[in-house]
Amino acid sequence: MNLDQKAWWEGFLTTENAVILDVRTEEEVANGIIPEAINIDIYKGQGFIYQVEELDKDKTYFVYCLAGGRSAQACGIMKQLGFENVYNLAGGISQWEGPIENQQ
Repeated sequence: MNLDQKAWWEGFLTTENAVILDVRTEEEVANGIIPEAINIDIYKGQGFIYQVEELDKDKTYFVYCLAGGRSAQACGIMKQLGFENVYNLAGGISQWEGPIENQQ
């Protein structure tokens, strides 16, 4: 399910057991990350699936990438793997106006 920035961020802040999932590459993450996000690169293919399968399916996931395409794909994969609550950030971090942390 695609959400605009406001709904996505408010959803994260008001949902118990919420997790932010960044599916960008390490190089992209080096340019900044939304606070508290965990990074699993969707381009890792089967490695992405293995790592996602380790996550708690009972939690709610707020997923983003650079522009919203890969994160929408990640949400679809997660749904197929049995995750019920996954939300895509429409427009991705490239249009994000919320907080960003720089990675060292």
